Amino acid sequence: MSKDCTNGGCGCTPNQSIKCTVNNCANHCQDKDYCGLTSIQVGTHESNPTMVECTDCQSFRMK
Repeated sequence: MSKDCTNGGCGCTPNQSIKCTVNNCANHCQDKDYCGLTSIQVGTHESNPTMVECTDCQSFRMK
């Protein structure tokens, strides 16, 4: 993982392999649309996912 970007960012290092526009995530680099983590976990809340809406970023942490 990278730096903890809680409370408005901390100059986290954007991982250019993980694009993200979820501004209320603690891992979002506020000055760029990238995640500050080195990797993320993607999962689902459905037993048989068939659409993109069925998937979730399980690395999400609320600011």
